[in-house]
Amino acid sequence: VPARLLARAVAASASANQTATIAGPAIGGVLYALSPTAAYATAFALYLAASILIALIRVRRPDAPRETAAFSILFAGIRFIARNPVILGAISLDLFAVLLGGMTALLPIFARDVFDVGPWGLGLLRAAPAAGALTTALLLARWPLPGRAGMKMFGAVAIFGAATIVFAVAGSFAVAIAALTVLGAADMVSVVVRQTLVPLLTPDDMRGRVNAVSSLFIGTSNQLGDFRAGVTAEYLGATSAVLLGGFGTLLIVAIWMKLFPALARVDRLDRSP
Repeated sequence: VPARLLARAVAASASANQTATIAGPAIGGVLYALSPTAAYATAFALYLAASILIALIRVRRPDAPRETAAFSILFAGIRFIARNPVILGAISLDLFAVLLGGMTALLPIFARDVFDVGPWGLGLLRAAPAAGALTTALLLARWPLPGRAGMKMFGAVAIFGAATIVFAVAGSFAVAIAALTVLGAADMVSVVVRQTLVPLLTPDDMRGRVNAVSSLFIGTSNQLGDFRAGVTAEYLGATSAVLLGGFGTLLIVAIWMKLFPALARVDRLDRSP
């Protein structure tokens, strides 16, 4: 993908992912109601089709010297990220925001004990962030961020934290749904900026390793975020756990703006730096 189109490509890919996130459980539920076998057979067929399509992709790779296997190669991606303040700031900002602001594991508690809406309400709570993320991804695929991408990433994470706080203190189910929708939209802005910056600032021979490290840390933060929320809720209650995570996210934004001024200065995402 050319550098000038990378941000749009990332947003388009994210929109497809969010569409699957919203439609997948609904379709799966219908198929399971008809027959559990039909649901699992369809899942297998889709995985098989995806594997075949991926295998048919042909990528032209520039010639590069082959490296001998060495233990140090395993940590080459981490060393590269540590030496690049923009990449390190973008990955770590997203990581700590999700680690502190993650609350997916607590949604069943809010649906049952706070809003008293039952299974259908829980479904809406889970779908709201994906709906916000999908809408934002579609908009960014058509109209990418015009400039000041670094500051927009900081702003998006701040909105993510603020929306988390609003959800925690929401007095009605409608306000909670709106807060989660805004939360998902803000998270998508952050994701698009990060997933665009990392490949743009990484040489071809390091891109796979850097992306692997990024995926590892971001994926791990989702699981650890749910763990953090669960442990905090055990001692402080679900509402206090979410509220604490929202304020923690805002604090991280303030600290990271001081620690990574180079990230705040990032302007456009439609060209290589």
